Amino acid sequence: MSRVRQPPLVTGISPNEGTSWTKVTIRGENLGTGPADLVGLSICGHNCLLTAEWMSASKIVCRVGPAKDDKGEIIVSTKSGGHGTSTVSFKLLKAEKIGILDQSAVWVDEMNYYDMRTDRYKGISPLSLRPSNPLGIDFDKGKVPLKDLEALFPGVSGEFTSENFSATWYLIENHSVTSFDQLRMAASNLKKQATKKNEGSLAYVKGGLSTFFEAQDALAAIHQRLESDGTERVEGSMTQRLENVLNRASDTADTLFQEVLGRKDKADSTRNALNVLQRFKFLFNLPLNIERNIQKGDYDVVINDYEKAKSLFSNTEVSVFKKVYAEVETRIGALKILLLDKLLETPSTLHDQKRYIRYLSDLHASGDPAWQCISAQHKWILGLMQNCKEEFINYQRVGLGAIALDLEGDPRPSAFSRIRDTAPLNKGGILHTPRHSTWHYETPQQVQFVEKLSDVVIGQLPNFWKLWISYVNGSLFSETGEKSGQVEKSKKNARQRQNDFKKMIEEVTHRLVKLVRGALLPSTLTELELRLYGGWENKTELTGPWLTQVIHIVRIIFEALVALEIPNDLLQVIQDLLLELRHHCLLVTLHHTAEDVKRVAEKEDWVVDNEGITSLPAQFEQCMVQMLQSLKEPMETKPGEVNILQLDQDQASELCVDIIKVREQVEKLWKDINKVFINCLEQLSTKTDRDIDTSRMSVDQASPNLFSGIQEDFCPTLEQRLLIILSNCQYLEKHTFLNLAEHFERHGFTGTEKITRVTVHAVKELDESLFDAYIERKSDPIVGSLEPGIYAGHFDWRDCGTPTGVRNYLKEALVNIITVHAEVFTVSKDLVPRVLSRIIEGVAEEMSRLMQCVSSFSKNGAIQARLEIDSLRDAVASYLSSESHASFKQALEVLPQLHNGADKKLLEELLNKFKSSMQLQLTCFQPSNVQPVKR
Repeated sequence: MSRVRQPPLVTGISPNEGTSWTKVTIRGENLGTGPADLVGLSICGHNCLLTAEWMSASKIVCRVGPAKDDKGEIIVSTKSGGHGTSTVSFKLLKAEKIGILDQSAVWVDEMNYYDMRTDRYKGISPLSLRPSNPLGIDFDKGKVPLKDLEALFPGVSGEFTSENFSATWYLIENHSVTSFDQLRMAASNLKKQATKKNEGSLAYVKGGLSTFFEAQDALAAIHQRLESDGTERVEGSMTQRLENVLNRASDTADTLFQEVLGRKDKADSTRNALNVLQRFKFLFNLPLNIERNIQKGDYDVVINDYEKAKSLFSNTEVSVFKKVYAEVETRIGALKILLLDKLLETPSTLHDQKRYIRYLSDLHASGDPAWQCISAQHKWILGLMQNCKEEFINYQRVGLGAIALDLEGDPRPSAFSRIRDTAPLNKGGILHTPRHSTWHYETPQQVQFVEKLSDVVIGQLPNFWKLWISYVNGSLFSETGEKSGQVEKSKKNARQRQNDFKKMIEEVTHRLVKLVRGALLPSTLTELELRLYGGWENKTELTGPWLTQVIHIVRIIFEALVALEIPNDLLQVIQDLLLELRHHCLLVTLHHTAEDVKRVAEKEDWVVDNEGITSLPAQFEQCMVQMLQSLKEPMETKPGEVNILQLDQDQASELCVDIIKVREQVEKLWKDINKVFINCLEQLSTKTDRDIDTSRMSVDQASPNLFSGIQEDFCPTLEQRLLIILSNCQYLEKHTFLNLAEHFERHGFTGTEKITRVTVHAVKELDESLFDAYIERKSDPIVGSLEPGIYAGHFDWRDCGTPTGVRNYLKEALVNIITVHAEVFTVSKDLVPRVLSRIIEGVAEEMSRLMQCVSSFSKNGAIQARLEIDSLRDAVASYLSSESHASFKQALEVLPQLHNGADKKLLEELLNKFKSSMQLQLTCFQPSNVQPVKR
């Protein structure tokens, strides 16, 4: 069974009111399956089927007839759905009748407009002559390119309004994939339209034919009667008299209505002129509309109107149309100049640039606006970079710094403000504390300049590159430009100018690099380049932390350009700049570290801790660690960069800097730092009391809690300074240098083992030198007092009394050794064995020499000598070395042996008596776990 269709339903009409013959659009549901299905259409009770044009099942276009009702429904009837209903109504407005003598505005009736191009009457505006859908079926366009159609059908067109219209072109362009049934329906629609036109003309003739015959019969009857009467042959006949009466009536009417008829002629002329103006008002108003829309910036409207006028009147032969169209062309020419000026105006956004290029391409402007814009932007970016340098140098010369160089009201954060929180300065804690409001102005001008330069490059070069990419892929043009072949032309031009654009990018990157070199690395430029890109009067060299900031900014620039997918060969010059900046930062940081190490000696407060060391090793280690931390970012190897500390000879030969020379400089600076520190240790150990500046023995303000136990009245002696420095040397050798080696390895610094070995060897040499100096000052007096003490009171080994105990010279020597022990133990207990062993070696050697110098011993003398040697040996037994053992052994071998038991017993008793009497004093020579007390 066939599906029952719903009756038509009208849900909308536009416009919803108007006079007779107003064109309306009816919308609704189930309005028919085609033009043949529509059998009825009435508006306000008047049948409008003859003017109806079926568009779709939801749309019908027609004209309202002269209905009697002022307001009524819209009823649609179809074969498939029957009689329909309406939810809306139409209001018919009555036209005011105007008499012949009434003055009123002229109403122009466009119902009977005659189109010479189609040779038919049209009841529509002259700007809408093109039939919307002459076949009455839906468009089903394929993908046949326009240029292929032009090649297949030369000299013809698919436009209905064209004199060279080609039906084949039209069908291929609009119905290339339409089914055969649809095309058959379209042919049927065309036949119906032709039949309607012929039937309408024939009906018009048939309707007036009877009136014509009646008039002809009346005239024939009058002529026959006059001839039968014979009056026509007599002068003064009725016809003659009637003619005379009519002529007089005509003259009288002319006299009476001359003024009225004149006014009527003028009105007819005016009506005709206004009719032309109304029909072609688009063209006549176009120059003024172009001017107004240009002032409002509605360039799209101007271009669309111009395209319409161009398609309708570009080939016109009417003189008035030619004159108006020439004025339009003049205005469009002025618009092209205006758009080109706006395109080349700087600064401008990428969106505006693309928009103006599209406008100029749609207007078919001469030349290549896109390339002109690219060239203008290139010159502007170079000018911005150069002006940036000139502004800083000019303000530097007048002493104002860079305070006024920030763009007022610029809401964009600068490159430095974006990076300063991510790359804090490490040296000296400059940026670790809250910054003052004037911090930016305290930044070195070279750093501010690089920051401003990065804003220019990062802010402008990406848009410049994107504009070129759009130029290459043809996305700058509208659909009109694509149809006209401008996209292919643009791609061809881009291929031809690819090398020119590459030179532009190279010039921008080289300008950037040379400006940075002029500010930070002037020695790398030639004299001519210095005059162009240098000129900085501030000769103060930037410190490592500021150079780190510069490296960070340049890396941000490089990463931003890499993100744009700019070829690496165009960015290699920036990589070379980064490499040189990293080398320069390394050398400068090492140099400044050497200066800081020199000042470490000024901070020595001589306060020892429980390990017997002062703050000196910690301060040296802190300086080195801070140096490594400050070098962490510059020495870090980013993608595309090289590790300057781990390059072989082949890799180094390919770089822009002499790596071998740089490494030699680095190695020399490393050695200088260590040498400076060793010199500081030596100078501190050899200062006299007058040389010590006690005013500098204060707490370091950067670390207020580091040495809280300092005594302002403490001033070490020369011997104490020697011991303190010796203790520091031991700590440096056992701890500090090992810690630094770990720090070096952790921060990626390799190849420092040789420098560390050399430094440790130098510290050992200094240690030996200072140790010998201390031993000389302490051992010589003790050793020198032995011989006078032995022979005090004219003592003679050959003639002496029975021994009663150890003599005073030996006790005095032991007390002096105990004094040395106390002095060393107060500083560092680790130094006690080393110092006492060396002193005891000297004492034992001296005792051996003195015993060997005695020619002979009496029995009592031998007992006395053995008692003193054994007492000394047993007292310092904990600190005897192999050399001192040998010396004591030699001394005892010289003495006569005791064979008598009584002599041995006496020796033992006297030895025990000595140990008992000096037990308290000799306690310090016994092994002990007592820690040295901090002073």
